[in-house]
Amino acid sequence: MYALIDGNNFYVSCERVFRPSLNGRPVIVLSNNDGCAIARSNEAKALGIKMGAPWYQLRHLEETEGLVALSANFTLYGDLSDRMMSLAAGLGPVQEVYSIDESFIGLLGVRGDLTQRCRDVRSRIHQWVGIPCCVGVGPTKTLAKLANHIAKTAERKPGSYPAELAQVCNLTALPAQDLDDVLAATQVEEVWGVGRRIAAQLHEGGVHSVLDLLRMDPATVRRRWSVVLERTVRELQGMPCIALDDAPAPKKEIACTRAFGQAVTALAPLVEAVSEFASRAAEKLRKQGSLASQLLVFAHTSPFRPGPRFNKSVVVPLRRPTADTGTLVSAAALGMRRIYEPGYPMAKAGVMLLDLIPADVLQRELDLEGDNLRDRTKLMVALDALNGRYGKGTVHSASTGATNKDKHWGMKQERRTPQYTTRWEDVPIARA
Repeated sequence: MYALIDGNNFYVSCERVFRPSLNGRPVIVLSNNDGCAIARSNEAKALGIKMGAPWYQLRHLEETEGLVALSANFTLYGDLSDRMMSLAAGLGPVQEVYSIDESFIGLLGVRGDLTQRCRDVRSRIHQWVGIPCCVGVGPTKTLAKLANHIAKTAERKPGSYPAELAQVCNLTALPAQDLDDVLAATQVEEVWGVGRRIAAQLHEGGVHSVLDLLRMDPATVRRRWSVVLERTVRELQGMPCIALDDAPAPKKEIACTRAFGQAVTALAPLVEAVSEFASRAAEKLRKQGSLASQLLVFAHTSPFRPGPRFNKSVVVPLRRPTADTGTLVSAAALGMRRIYEPGYPMAKAGVMLLDLIPADVLQRELDLEGDNLRDRTKLMVALDALNGRYGKGTVHSASTGATNKDKHWGMKQERRTPQYTTRWEDVPIARA
């Protein structure tokens, strides 16, 4: 038995926690550099705003419809996500944090009324964190995700499903006929793992609803489509094929890339940028307990703007696998100096850490050159602790620049709200 807890319009909900005046208004959150919509309130969806819609095409709605557009505040979203997930973990003994706003919970051995338990946890998250969420329960992960979709749809569009399925939908508590009716009313493309192309092929074959897909023969599905879709069908039939991943495998590559707020032509700001990207990537590397053997640096001009084109990268091998910020930043700066050519307006740059190995794998070699490198593991632990407590970039490499202000390569975030929960100066003050 599984449950899926999902924050409703998560980024928008995080903004509304500290700005209740946004409730009931159409709100969108914009991507890096305020480029396009990456989150929408229900009111914004009602205006026909699509996910990924460019901001310049929506700007007129500020005047005509009262649309509120905000820059992404990922520090705030990440902190509220951690709080939400810590409460969601109380639903069952095993948890898989699937994304920033989604969490699978294993319910094996949990006794009592599961539906009421889910409602209690949902209410606790809403009261303690301020994030509205929906919960879906099913005998497999695919059915739990489908139940979550039903719960959200029933809440957002009254009449589309029975009212009792809003907010919390427990498919295992439905009578057989009611369950068939709900599955028959749900389009097949709403199933986790059924993409647009597969959905079109299923429709052509007369498979329109989830109930139609559930009743198909798995062996036939495998022969006509793939083993992946066969697994989905078996999950819909109640046979668990996807286990909880409570300890995700370490990433094989770690990247940190950014589009610049404005074009960059000089070498110095490009070195600053890749130095910061390498610092962020190093922190992620240490967090998963890995070391990098190589580092890739790239930079390129915008493919959409007229003018000369530039697109180069270089792989910098590291003498020893490392997670040391200083070593990785030095390699990134060296790589940028190697590929840089003056006269090109760079639009994006990035760093990728390659050939990752576990940190407990030791490489021993003779000290032939007398470098006598010191182990700086404790220093890196202290660095991460300080930045975790006081905010990213509190302690940073000198090559990233003396201050975070006035960095021409920084992202456009003209509409970003304060980091209410992670910066002392941004903590809201209640006045009598």
